[in-house]
Amino acid sequence: MGRGTLRIYLGAAPGVGKTYAMLSEGHRRVERGTDCVVAFVEHHGRPRTEVMLNGLEQVPRRAIEYRGGTFPEMDIAGVLARRPAVALVDELAHTNVPGSRNAKRWQDVEELLAAGIDVVSTVNIQHLESLGDVVEAITGVRQRETVPDEVVRRADQIELVDMSPQALRRRMAHGNVYQPDKVDAALSNYFRPGNLTALRELALLWTADRVDEYLRQYRGEHNIRSTWQARERIVVGLTGGPEGRTLIRRATRLAEKGAGGEVLAVYISRSDGLTSASPKELADQRTLVEDLGGTFHHVIGDDIPAALLEFARGVNATQIVLGSSRRRSWQYVLGPGVGQTVARDSGPDLDVHIVTHEEAAKGRGLPVARGARLGRARIVWGWLVGVLGPVLLSLLLTHVDADLGLANDMLLFLALTVASALLGGFLPALASAAFGSLLLNWFFTPPLHRLTVADPKNIVAIAVFFGVGISVASVVDLAARRTHQAARLRAESEVLSYLAGSVLRGETSLDALLERVRETFSMDSVALLERAGDLEPWTCAASVGPRPVARPEDAEVDMPVGDHLALALSGRVLPAEDRRVLGAFAAQAAVVLDRQRLVDEAEEARKLAEGNKIRTSLLAAVSHDLRTPLAGIKASVSSLRSDDVEWSEEDRAMLLEGIEEGADRLDHLVGNLLDMSRLQTGTVTPLIRPTDLDEVVPMALGGVPDGSVELDIPETLPMVAVDRGLLERAVANIVENAVKYSPEGVPVAVGASVLGERLELRVTDRGPGVPDEGKDGIFEPFQRFGDAPRGSGVGLGLAVARGFVEAMGGTLAAEDTPGGGLTMVLTLTTARRGAAGPPAEAAGGPENPGPPPEDADPEDAEAAAAPPPGNPEDAGSAASAHTFT
Repeated sequence: MGRGTLRIYLGAAPGVGKTYAMLSEGHRRVERGTDCVVAFVEHHGRPRTEVMLNGLEQVPRRAIEYRGGTFPEMDIAGVLARRPAVALVDELAHTNVPGSRNAKRWQDVEELLAAGIDVVSTVNIQHLESLGDVVEAITGVRQRETVPDEVVRRADQIELVDMSPQALRRRMAHGNVYQPDKVDAALSNYFRPGNLTALRELALLWTADRVDEYLRQYRGEHNIRSTWQARERIVVGLTGGPEGRTLIRRATRLAEKGAGGEVLAVYISRSDGLTSASPKELADQRTLVEDLGGTFHHVIGDDIPAALLEFARGVNATQIVLGSSRRRSWQYVLGPGVGQTVARDSGPDLDVHIVTHEEAAKGRGLPVARGARLGRARIVWGWLVGVLGPVLLSLLLTHVDADLGLANDMLLFLALTVASALLGGFLPALASAAFGSLLLNWFFTPPLHRLTVADPKNIVAIAVFFGVGISVASVVDLAARRTHQAARLRAESEVLSYLAGSVLRGETSLDALLERVRETFSMDSVALLERAGDLEPWTCAASVGPRPVARPEDAEVDMPVGDHLALALSGRVLPAEDRRVLGAFAAQAAVVLDRQRLVDEAEEARKLAEGNKIRTSLLAAVSHDLRTPLAGIKASVSSLRSDDVEWSEEDRAMLLEGIEEGADRLDHLVGNLLDMSRLQTGTVTPLIRPTDLDEVVPMALGGVPDGSVELDIPETLPMVAVDRGLLERAVANIVENAVKYSPEGVPVAVGASVLGERLELRVTDRGPGVPDEGKDGIFEPFQRFGDAPRGSGVGLGLAVARGFVEAMGGTLAAEDTPGGGLTMVLTLTTARRGAAGPPAEAAGGPENPGPPPEDADPEDAEAAAAPPPGNPEDAGSAASAHTFT
């Protein structure tokens, strides 16, 4: 008897339809004549899922009693005795009631598989054990029911059940997942669009990884050694020339032809001086590739083809895009070029595209100089031509039966001297002239094979040859030096021109400028250091790269800017000729630093101007809003003091009540004005202490009419780290604002719930709501939504509330209430790290129905005769979906 096969429907989120898909699979198998039974499926009162159970044989469940309650579980013994061909088992991550045959349902499934029974099951992505921390960070809910990843990975088939966040929220709003009274809270908590999008991405990535495993397994079973490129990753080799933009666009079009294509642009610079690229061109190409969704990389390497291939293989690239060489035809004598070398060494699994462009074969122009130095390869070739060349030429001429004459022999040797000067400079040419003179004397001047010269004319000829060789070598070497110096000056001027233009236009931030320094000089890290005085310690104003130095004396290169500012570079020592450009960079860095500080000062000035504007608004508002209650108070007092009217006790009570209401309005208004003043001047210093929310919130409701608020603050919530007085004032302002705009007879709901280490207080009204573009504006001082005249106040309540909440380290935001209205969400930090409330509140209470384990129904747990032991994952758990310890 062989082992059964396991098929799993993996859900991106609760409610996407895993159980429905599993039951549909069961119906298809029954129609094909397969013996298929329902071992355990929980429909949670969902009509469409319940209908799908019709026509399928169900194995009776086993009732287990625990702590006075009865809980139905899968009868594993009954399923084994029935021995169907296929068993449908829902909720793979479910924890069984103590006293069951196994602790976890996935262990029950393992028994069925070992008995040769095929199993079709379901699980949500958030229940995978390896993703527990990730899901908690996203949703704030810790999944207590988990299944080991390996159990799911061993499945013979995994099918992703996916749905867009918008479609799932519509399904929930229609009542197809939760009961109607739980929908609003669910949509506002766990089932937010951001949470669902993140869970969906997790599911897609995990499934894609599993697909890769299947592919590797198939290739191994069929002994397939070549690479199958399922995803295109294209590397673009840039030289800093204008053709780079063409290459980037071409690579992007190649990547768009396949799903998930990625473009990586790489520029490789040598490690011995200024880069050979135009800084402006590289900056434009960096911007272009990032705008097109790719990434830009800067790599240091002296062997360009080897560094490019190493980078491509390191990022698991499938293709390399290079431009046609800009070298002229004769320059190929010096080597095959980067493109041909990369194509030759790329191997069969890495495709190389050579893209034509307008700059092809037009020449590279002047090479960027590194002083007057030649490359090591050119110097080696110069010595080889200067020393070995004459030897080979002598052997050739002595073995060829042709008497060319001494003059022609000297011209041939002179050609080798010139070639060695072109390649290696003056010293190889000098050696070539001297060595060539000796060989001419030994092999071609009578008497042969002796270092003496019989004919004086030959002595003159050899001397002239040596002198001409030295002169030609000097001229060629001087021309090469001048060429390199001109190219260097051009490179420097281009760097400085682009640098000055970008800084003057305000396009370069300090970090971007330092990054440009690091790339230009091929450094590991760059830091801008400053100090207040000669005896003060150095501080880092900005830095890029790993492990920047803390003092100029610790750097390989430091460039002082004035007395108290220095640019420090680490990685290698720069040649003296590079310090001129570095000095310009350092001066520009000082300018940028000053500009940033001026911008900060301008921002402070702007804030002061806003403060003046607020004071002006304050005066305008106070002139009206203070006058109204004062007028009422004065009228009531004048009436009471009048001797002309005999007031009844009822009239006197009404007048006194009006005085009291006016005084209360004045007290509230003055309090808000003082609070706003404290916030503007930054004098609010909260006293943070652990506080119970259920002790503060009721105290904040004293200013609203009785019956206008429905309060749901569980006593078992964890304590929050707040200033009790500031929190009370903030909640009072929020609730009073909600009551003001709530329709008559419709109370405002105030509830709290826990999301991981955060606690949310939600104040929900059913008023007109606020459009998305106006949600931030309602927290500005002196703002009243729609300039509504209803009620009193100058529009400071929400501004003061947000200021107090942020002073305590919390947040205050506005959200739409499902069904209409506005919900104020006040988020605070719990007093104890990792504190969580009891299951009903922390993960799935009325205000926060967390993710139901395997699509459980929130009503079932409440209807159970007695709660199971331990902590269910959330209050949405059904009696068959509890977690036990």
